[in-house]
Amino acid sequence: MIAKSVGGNSTARKRMVFVVDDHPIVRQGLTLLINQESDLAVCGEAEEMHSALSAILAVRPDILIVDISLNGPDGLELLKNIRLNSPRLPVLILSMHDESIYAERALRAGANGYIMKQEATEKVLVALRRILSGEIYVSEKIANSMLQHYVRGANPSEHSSVSELTDRELEVFRLIGEGHGTRQIAEALHLSVKTVESYQAHIKEKLSLRSARELVQHAIEWNVREKTAS
Repeated sequence: MIAKSVGGNSTARKRMVFVVDDHPIVRQGLTLLINQESDLAVCGEAEEMHSALSAILAVRPDILIVDISLNGPDGLELLKNIRLNSPRLPVLILSMHDESIYAERALRAGANGYIMKQEATEKVLVALRRILSGEIYVSEKIANSMLQHYVRGANPSEHSSVSELTDRELEVFRLIGEGHGTRQIAEALHLSVKTVESYQAHIKEKLSLRSARELVQHAIEWNVREKTAS
């Protein structure tokens, strides 16, 4: 578990950013990027949900950057926990995962913005400043998609079957695709094995999969496509 805070009078007038990502290189890169700015500074970092929650309460940042994929419960679960105690704390989701599946989920869970990791680095700074000014930040593609859904109503044929999974089902599906077994998933998400098995049954039903083997194969293929697209 990693959770670090950084203090100093030289950044007292800057807006404080807390970074949650399970990759040290990503955390380091974001810290270097943000700390070069005159109005922003990184005040802390964490790699998983539980250390992040305690550190956020301690350092009280102005805004969070949260990755979807974390060790243990994912970024959406962290976001939901943050909203219980800090309903107004701005959160930018930064992820490699397909925004067409995750962006609207993140906004519904309380995020103030969603940006893909392959976007140019300066867009992260643009997103942070827009969110800090009270705006919502998403890509033009997602903004247009959400507007079309609002005007015309959602069309089920426009969504992949994976997008019909609940947030928790999608989290379990992602972990299956990363090679985790049922017991490993249960331990990572602090759930019982029976609960995870229930989620697996729901996933198979929604994706029209006939067996556990098909579920694993489908999850691995989906996970490979996600990483390739990123």
